[in-house]
Amino acid sequence: MESRILQLIAALRASGVRVSLAESAEAFSAVDLMGVQNREEFRLSLRATLIKDLKDMPTFEKLFPLFFGSGQPPEMGGNPSDEMTPEEAQMLAEALNQFAQSLRQRMERLMDGEQLSRAELEALGQMTGLNQAQNLSYQNWMAQRMMRAMAFPEVRQAIKELLEQLAQMGMSRERLEQMRQMIQQNMQGMQMQMEQFAGERIAENLSEQPRNENVDALLNRPFESLSDSDKQLLQREVKKLAAALRTRIALRQKRAKNGKMDAKATIRASMKYYGVPMEIKFRNRIHKPKIVVICDVSTSMRFCSELMLSFLFALQGQVRKTHAFAFIDHLESISEDFSGSNADEAIQSVLWRMPSGHYNTDLGWALNNFNNDYMDTLNSGTTLIIVGDGRNNYNDPRLDIFSRMSRRSTRTIWLNPEPEHLWHGDSDMAKYKPLCSNVLKVSNLRELADAVDDLMTG
Repeated sequence: MESRILQLIAALRASGVRVSLAESAEAFSAVDLMGVQNREEFRLSLRATLIKDLKDMPTFEKLFPLFFGSGQPPEMGGNPSDEMTPEEAQMLAEALNQFAQSLRQRMERLMDGEQLSRAELEALGQMTGLNQAQNLSYQNWMAQRMMRAMAFPEVRQAIKELLEQLAQMGMSRERLEQMRQMIQQNMQGMQMQMEQFAGERIAENLSEQPRNENVDALLNRPFESLSDSDKQLLQREVKKLAAALRTRIALRQKRAKNGKMDAKATIRASMKYYGVPMEIKFRNRIHKPKIVVICDVSTSMRFCSELMLSFLFALQGQVRKTHAFAFIDHLESISEDFSGSNADEAIQSVLWRMPSGHYNTDLGWALNNFNNDYMDTLNSGTTLIIVGDGRNNYNDPRLDIFSRMSRRSTRTIWLNPEPEHLWHGDSDMAKYKPLCSNVLKVSNLRELADAVDDLMTG
C-alpha cells in the first residue's frame, strides 16, 4: 500500500501538481489515522492532504482510481450459444465458416465473453506505444489504438454480416436480438478492459518519470505519450529548433546563389575587356519554395499540427509563399493568422477557432472545401504538405480530389505520426499513399524537425 501511495504522489507531481515532502508525510499520517478499510474515507484523506489547489482536483480524481481501483473486471455479457438449441448452434457454426481463420477466432472469442489476458494487453500496449505514454488525456485514445490493433472495426463489421447470414438461414428474430445484445455487451466489456489497462499503464509511467528529464529524451518521445508539462517544454524547444533550421536553410540558399555559368551574361561582361572573359557570370539559383499546408487539428493530431505550424511561422523568411489550412470536420484558411509577428498568438487564434472535442473528423469533406475554394493556390511550383493520420471515420476519402491536388503540385508530402502497421480500420492512408511523393512518419519532435528540414531543402 505504501508503494502505491508513493506512485500516486509521483504521478501527481509528473502531472504538474505540486506535492511537498511535508504534504506527503501528512498523507501517510492521515492514512494511518483513518485506515484503508473504507475506500471513500481513504480517498478523501489522501485528497485532503495532497491537493491544495482546486484546479488540481480533477487530476487527483483521474489518478486515484488508476492506482486504487475496485479491482473488479468489466462485466461481460456471457456466451449467446449457451442457450441455443442444437439446430441454432449448427447454424452458427456454418455461418462462422465463411470468415477467415484469424477473424473467426476473434469473433468466437468475443461471443464467448472471454477477457484479454495480461500478456495480451501487454503485447497490445507494446505495439501501440502505450508503454511510453505519459498523458492521461490520451487514455481513451490509446485504448482505441489497441482496439484498432486487434482489428475491432473489422470484427464489428463481420459480426453484422454474421447476424445477417443467420437471419437468412432462418434463425428467429428473438434469438438474433439476444445474440446481438450479448455480443455488444462483450465488446463493451473488452473495450472497458483496454481503457482500464491503458489508464493504469499511463499512471504507472507517470510515477516512474524522472523529475527533470533530459530534453533530448523528450525530443524522441511520441507525441501521444507527452504530459502537459512535457508539451510546454517542447513548445519552447521548437522555437530553438526552428531558429537553428532557419539559419541552416538561409546558409544553404546563400551558397546556392552561384549556380551554372550564364554564357550570355559572361559574354556581355567581357566586352569591356575586349572580349576576354575576365568576369564569369552565374545564373541565380536561389529558389524559395511555395508551400500549401493542410493540418488536421482534431484531438489526436492537435499537438503535432501545432508544432508544425510553429515551424512554418518561424521559417516564413525562407519561404516564397505559404497558404495554410486547418480542418476537423471542415476546412478553414488560416493564412491570415500568419501575417502578424507573434507565432504563439497566431497559433492560439487558430486553435481557439477550432477547439478540440468530439468531432466526426472528415478529411474527405475538407478536401471538397479545398477543391471548391482554394484549388488555385496549387501550381507547378508548389509543395503540398498534409499533416494528419489519414483517419476519416469511414467517410468518403475523396481520392479524386486528392489526386488532382497532387498532380497540380510539384510534390506532395504527407506527415503522419502513425506507423504503417496501424493503417487499417477507419484509416485511408493506404489509399492516399500512392498519390503522394513521399509519406514521412513524424511521431516525435525530432522526426518532425528532420521532416521540415527535408521539405525546405528537397
